[in-house]
Amino acid sequence: MLDPSADDWLQERRHAIGDRIRTERIHRNLTQERLHLAAGISRWSLQELEAGRSNPTLDTLLRIARALDTPLADLVR
Repeated sequence: MLDPSADDWLQERRHAIGDRIRTERIHRNLTQERLHLAAGISRWSLQELEAGRSNPTLDTLLRIARALDTPLADLVR
C-alpha cells in the first residue's frame, strides 16, 4: 500500500518546480508564449507545469532549462 504522504510530497515538489520555472521565466522577461515556443512544447503544457498540475518528462524539463539558459539542477533542486 502506498503512503498517502508520498503523494503530498510529489505534489509539493511539482509546485516547487513550477514556481522555479515561472520565476526564471519572469526574471528573463519572457512570456509563457515565448518560452513555450523556445522550448518546443505546447503553451498548455507550460501552463500546467507552472501550476504544478503536470508530471513533465525529463525531455520537457531539459527543453525548458535550455530555453531559459539555466541548469536543470536549478529548476529541480
